[in-house]
Amino acid sequence: MNKDVIAPQKSADLSGTSVIIACDFASAEETYRFLDKMGDVKPYVKIGMELYYAEGPAIVHELKRRGHKIFLDLKLHDIPNTVKKAMSVLSRLDVDMCNLHAAGTIEMMKAAVEGLTREDGTRPVLLAVTQLTSTSEERMHNDLLIQGNIGDVVVHYAKNAQAAGLDGVVCSPLEAGMVKEACGSDFYTVTPGIRFADGVVGDQVRITTPAKAREIGSDFIVVGRPITAAEDPVAAYKRCVEEFCME
Repeated sequence: MNKDVIAPQKSADLSGTSVIIACDFASAEETYRFLDKMGDVKPYVKIGMELYYAEGPAIVHELKRRGHKIFLDLKLHDIPNTVKKAMSVLSRLDVDMCNLHAAGTIEMMKAAVEGLTREDGTRPVLLAVTQLTSTSEERMHNDLLIQGNIGDVVVHYAKNAQAAGLDGVVCSPLEAGMVKEACGSDFYTVTPGIRFADGVVGDQVRITTPAKAREIGSDFIVVGRPITAAEDPVAAYKRCVEEFCME
């Protein structure tokens, strides 16, 4: 498949590593103020709903101009035709990675791939969100009425995503190894829910440390508050890179 794939880099180069900073800020000004602290380092960044809804495509264009790789985390979930058309719009933003909810079914995911693919056959990496890291197995059973083991559900969603032609999934680091075993080493696992061993858990449920995520099988980790809310975010970012990317 011809696509713009970003291979994980396990190196000491802090620019473009497989550690993605979640820029969960309310404005472009706040985002730029944070990223300016990084100096010449251009970390891979995630733009989520809050920032994108506040600033629109302009924030994507500016961060690309500044040299950042971008994971556009909008988690599309709608009828297939709507998702296809939305992905066609997103394909023109030149992001490196984007996503949708696997719960939208294989048909929706296939439509997303079709919409995201440009005329020259290229497209950003497309991921499927399996179960949010804030969802415990108990909540999955009681609130969503999805029975069974949460790991089995995540793997089932991952297999559906692979069958639809997607490149990987967003999952808890605790399930990354299971996804790799079921879908192969080339199928990306992008994992939020990362906390330092001595850090605050917050509202996340299925979490682990950067080093453990690497050991289990994560290709990319998405880290927000442990870096963005740190007293020294540069040091926190470097620590995360060292723990996740170094052998």
